[in-house]
Amino acid sequence: MQRYLKMAIILAVLLLAPSIAQRAVAQQAQQSQQPSYTLPEYNAEQAAAAEKDPQARIKKLDAFVSQFPNSTLMEYIYQFYYQTYYQLKEYSKAIEYADKLIALDKANLALRVQALQARVQLFGLAFDAKAPDAHDQLVKERDAALLGVKLFPDLEKVPNSKVTDEQVKEGTAFLEAAAGAADLQLKDYPAAIEAFKAALAINPKDAVTDYRLGLAYLATTPPQSLDGFWYLARAVDLKVPDDAKVKDYLRSRILAYEQPGCDSQVDPQLNELLQLAANSPDRPSTYTIPSHDDLTKISQASTIITVIADLSGGGDKAKMTWLAICGAEFPEVVGKIIDVQKSEGYVDFMVFTSANSDEMQAATMANMDVKVWTAPKPAGTTAPNANAAANLPPVAPQPDVVRLSKDDPIRFSGMLVGYDPSPFILHWDQVKVDPSVIPEKAGGAKKPMPRRTAPQR
Repeated sequence: MQRYLKMAIILAVLLLAPSIAQRAVAQQAQQSQQPSYTLPEYNAEQAAAAEKDPQARIKKLDAFVSQFPNSTLMEYIYQFYYQTYYQLKEYSKAIEYADKLIALDKANLALRVQALQARVQLFGLAFDAKAPDAHDQLVKERDAALLGVKLFPDLEKVPNSKVTDEQVKEGTAFLEAAAGAADLQLKDYPAAIEAFKAALAINPKDAVTDYRLGLAYLATTPPQSLDGFWYLARAVDLKVPDDAKVKDYLRSRILAYEQPGCDSQVDPQLNELLQLAANSPDRPSTYTIPSHDDLTKISQASTIITVIADLSGGGDKAKMTWLAICGAEFPEVVGKIIDVQKSEGYVDFMVFTSANSDEMQAATMANMDVKVWTAPKPAGTTAPNANAAANLPPVAPQPDVVRLSKDDPIRFSGMLVGYDPSPFILHWDQVKVDPSVIPEKAGGAKKPMPRRTAPQR
């Protein structure tokens, strides 16, 4: 709310300008040969308005109320009160007297609307969420903002009004956003969403309201996550205060929503969301992000053969499949070694796998890169293209796999940690080769191609 105090005040509500009421009283006297107040009332009101010292002005206002409790000038007295208490930084007292003016149904419409707007602006300075009456304070704030929404358009109908249609729109958007902010704290999320949407319909580039709307969508039961993500992204695009923190929060919520095997997979989605949201105030119905349940269904139905088919096909299918199986462990994978690349501490076996044994036997190009550690895995070693295996305990090294060579069959379990789309290669880590396929000595007789028995996760 403090941010709103820096906004241009729609109707020139100058909280430190008692001269407004002085002019209004003078005009009332000029327009009526028989004013509704006495000369002593008028003189007392003018004396209070002319007083420069805030504390002395409060005393004169108190004296006026004590002497003339039923005066028709009370609307101006209440205005002086809330302006002066604002000057003294006694914000709760300022709100108290703004409410007294607002409650005067027969008061000057412009003065009531000014008081409503001032009250809403002051609320953020006075509100204490830990106060015993915090709930009641929020209800009053919401109701005041909504009353302002109702009364604001009537200002244009006042004779000789200089209020423009643009000012009415700006004022209405401000008050709708304030009502939404109160509803958000009251945990009335449907009402908050309605108010924020109304404000954004007038001013679609209000970053703070986009942010709050995103929070409201995420707080509903069940959460309306996709809409929540969209409006948080809009807020980041529009440079909401602390936009870097909001972006981090958005990333964490997407991560919790999807729970992919590889956290890094969220980053491309976040960047895409930010780009799309920058060009559209509302989420298109075609835009979606898969949930954890969606990914679980894909994962449970996947075999290494379907994974290769889906990923090599590209497009949305490949994106969804990789989100679901990145970091997945497969218990038994069989294939033919196409090439062996030995390095210090590990061996990369370039392997081809297929559902067809004859196709595997005839293969000359690999579709998998199987990394097997022959020495203890160095701490902090990360997997290619992903972070799936970075924080897992290392598998036991298998130095004897160096006895495997080109064209040998291989059976292993491991974790998918990355893939290259073209030429297509799946990357494996955390690999454990089945000892039964390893020759007993270098150059020993090749063992038969293992049969595929359990390709699923």
